[in-house]
Amino acid sequence: MLQSSMNSKQHLIIFTRYPEPGKTKTRLIPALGILGAANLQRQMTEYTVSQVKELQKATGISLEVRFTGGNLQLMQDWLGLGLVYQSQGEGDLGLRMARSLFDSFQSSMEQVIIIGTDCPGVNSQILTQAFEQLHTFDLVLGPAIDGGYYLIGLRRLIPELFANIDWGTSQVLQQTVDIAEELNISLIYLPALADVDLPEDLPIWEQVFNREVGLSDN
Repeated sequence: MLQSSMNSKQHLIIFTRYPEPGKTKTRLIPALGILGAANLQRQMTEYTVSQVKELQKATGISLEVRFTGGNLQLMQDWLGLGLVYQSQGEGDLGLRMARSLFDSFQSSMEQVIIIGTDCPGVNSQILTQAFEQLHTFDLVLGPAIDGGYYLIGLRRLIPELFANIDWGTSQVLQQTVDIAEELNISLIYLPALADVDLPEDLPIWEQVFNREVGLSDN
């Protein structure tokens, strides 16, 4: 049982948005329409949650969903009562991530990882790897091919990593790494993965989705 008591100090936070048509995945609306873009957001979030639940079965990590849009009732109706939900609150992405990390470390968590739902390559294996790396490194980053990151993991809150970053640009990863190097923070990368943000990214999701459907049909 030693294993699970250790892992109870490992915490995973999923950042997502309630899939309200017209307010989510807006860059995909030209390709998918308002409803299609919201539906994609819904499916990708559900897929991410399913991957984390796989990991939970094996490791006993704790999980929370930090959301924007919608409200607690809508989130529970959508993803079920079995999850912990928390609003992301005000501020830019950096402030919202720093707040969620602060809350987690205040609750005596020792390893905290934040992921979004835009990157279908984030599966239970990648997440397992990320938590393992946090035994050795202060900072784990999952580079997104567009220059951002799909995952950040820390052993303590380092607020500097979330300040003065040009969120939503191709500079995010590099700016974060530059700050980490200035602060002498030990850092390791996970495999680079692709986000699904633009119409040309859709085949990445279709591949995963078709595989999932295929598995559930068997």
